[in-house]
Amino acid sequence: MAKPQKRYVCQACGSVSHRWAGQCGDCAEWNTLVEEAGAVVTPFQAKHNLQSGGRTVQLVGLDADIALPDRMATGIAELDRALGGGFVQGSATLIGGDPGIGKSTLLLQAAARLASGAARRVAYVSGEEAADQVRLRARRLGLGNAPVQLAAATSTRDILTTLSIGPAPDLLVIDSIQTMHSDLIEGAPGTVSQVRASAQELIRFAKERGTALVLVGHVTKDGSIAGPRVLEHMVDTVLAFEGERSHQYRILRAIKNRFGGTDEIGVFSMQSEGLSEVANPSALFLTHRDEGVTGATVFPALEGTRPVLVEIQALTVRLASGATPRRAVVGWDSGRLAMILAVLEARCGLSFSSAEVYLNVAGGYRVQDPAADLAVAAALVSALSERPVPVDAVAFGEIALSGEIRPVAHAALRLKEAGKLGFERALVPTAMAKEESALTLSGFRTLTQFVDHMLGR
Repeated sequence: MAKPQKRYVCQACGSVSHRWAGQCGDCAEWNTLVEEAGAVVTPFQAKHNLQSGGRTVQLVGLDADIALPDRMATGIAELDRALGGGFVQGSATLIGGDPGIGKSTLLLQAAARLASGAARRVAYVSGEEAADQVRLRARRLGLGNAPVQLAAATSTRDILTTLSIGPAPDLLVIDSIQTMHSDLIEGAPGTVSQVRASAQELIRFAKERGTALVLVGHVTKDGSIAGPRVLEHMVDTVLAFEGERSHQYRILRAIKNRFGGTDEIGVFSMQSEGLSEVANPSALFLTHRDEGVTGATVFPALEGTRPVLVEIQALTVRLASGATPRRAVVGWDSGRLAMILAVLEARCGLSFSSAEVYLNVAGGYRVQDPAADLAVAAALVSALSERPVPVDAVAFGEIALSGEIRPVAHAALRLKEAGKLGFERALVPTAMAKEESALTLSGFRTLTQFVDHMLGR
């Protein structure tokens, strides 16, 4: 009988090696290779024996009529928005986030809403806390009377045996997948093989019984979900719960969704009674001011199909000759800031080489939209020249290395949201100056024209 081979699996990226090393050759992480039992080596068979059985697979056309999947709306509008309308029966959802960000609180609130308002069967299994601890949290949130079934367990065999008795739950929450253990494979809970095997068993149960499965995942120091990357491919939806502990807001972002759009967000505010929905996120990220402040510009960002107005703040400080200036960025890409500064110096003649530059997105919001280039440039020029941007104006557009201001997508949505919040003017690329809008549009073809306009030349 063939002997099982030894193998070493990286706990950071999941790559397999047949010998131990201090550093993983794929992800370059140190001390992450852990020995796991390998599969038995069998002789390779060149081809299948098609005479020994098998079954035919039904093939359908692209134009076949398919019923839309049933959804369970949680009643939490921001969560349903990120999911695309609610949990889909028989689907698997993975939600990740930093410790203490509010993942368990959000899922407990959603479970209580479904169990109470929609009269759904809901099971909440915690591998990190005792049932009494979860019950105490529910009482603090005012959810102590919700008919949610609680359990504290880490064995997937025990969990699935229990849930197989009687009707299957409509929603099953596993908090967290890194604490689950399958006796079908060797290894400690949290290892790559255990996470993969436990998730596979739970997902198979959800698909067979029509249960909406939610897996809570830990995150690594760089913000990615811990465990094998294949875990994100196994599930139908991946949600990231983001935010800073020092700020009250939280953002639930859809990274992957087989039943809806990606990059949709739900915005929550952390209160003493739990997470509350933020129906108007723009009001949360804007600073209310009656007069202009130098270095501040309002930018209409776009998250999926949702426009969110945020304030971009810049500060420049002149230094004595010979000192090394700093470049500090919060909420935006530092490489993008370096590019904007270079274009302003090379194309517009502005000097930032002897000044420290600080850039911040108010409220702790993170902007990844390239349309923020023009708003960032406006904030930098305003801070350097000490000329405030008009308080009733917003700015958006992408800046090329040539100094050209390029159009961006979904201008109508951005302008509509700005008009709803009382803004009257918009600084946009020339190609978008003909958009139908209630705002007064000022178009600029190049960054030089834009800077001349701001400086009153």
